[in-house]
Amino acid sequence: MQNKITQLFGIQYPIVQGGMVWASGWRLASAVSNAGGLGLIGAGSMYPEVLREHIQKCKKATTKPFGVNVPMLYPDIEALMQIISEEGVKIVFTSAGNPKTWTNYLHEKGIVVAHVVSSVKFALKAQEAGVDAVVAEGFEAGGHNGRDETTTMVLIPSVKEKINIPLIAAGGIATGRAMLAAMVLGADGVQVGSRFVASPEASSHDIFKQWVVNAGEGDTHLTLKELAPVRLLKNKFYQDVQDAYSQGATVDELKALLGRGRAKLGMFEGDTEEGELEIGQVSGLIHDIKPVAKIIADMMTEFHQAKTEIKDF
Repeated sequence: MQNKITQLFGIQYPIVQGGMVWASGWRLASAVSNAGGLGLIGAGSMYPEVLREHIQKCKKATTKPFGVNVPMLYPDIEALMQIISEEGVKIVFTSAGNPKTWTNYLHEKGIVVAHVVSSVKFALKAQEAGVDAVVAEGFEAGGHNGRDETTTMVLIPSVKEKINIPLIAAGGIATGRAMLAAMVLGADGVQVGSRFVASPEASSHDIFKQWVVNAGEGDTHLTLKELAPVRLLKNKFYQDVQDAYSQGATVDELKALLGRGRAKLGMFEGDTEEGELEIGQVSGLIHDIKPVAKIIADMMTEFHQAKTEIKDF
């Protein structure tokens, strides 16, 4: 299958794995790349030397293209970018910041750059900054999200209408049918996050993975918008946040409640009571934990089957 995204990244299928904190280590990234997609190491939860270790292990585990996702709010971003350059990484996905800050630097190193956005406004800014592709992420997505709450179905055609660089759809995509729908709306490829969390290769805790599998419709909610909007599974910590809202908590009180390391506590260490459990709405459609290669194979089979069915309309 060849299109703008497969050609840009040198991959077999236009499927990009989301660079999720506490889930996207070298095992997941290399497995996705080996299965024909584009694996991403999620640098948002890594100290610089930990990122170097993951890059080096990923290079040993796959000969296929892979990349690194870098949230630009990270305090040691200069060190991360230096390591990415030194280790010869060829693809970087940036997010949570101004793409102008690092795009030229990365291009000078021969690195392909994609930037994650949640609105048409920021997609245009990313294009103006010279990125090679845009990931438009809808309200359904897990983890940190946009404030506008624009759904993927509305966001993708809106962004497609305004930009002329390759477009990757994200948010609520876990099946081949959803992939086809996103591409019909104008996307050249898809970014998949939550579905890959429920795989043996994801570095997240097995207890968290089981919570994802057990989740149903309505079991996630976008909250903490005053700090950084984040979609969470409803657990004790989530309920503590809601109770704080009902009592009129200030921003400082919300910050104190959140504290530090909540995502690691929940997603990596498996504390489903006090931890932050970041996952997308599509978790309600994820019913099993299965290997990455099977996830991608199933997605592509369903994608082609759905294309055949559409011809009957």
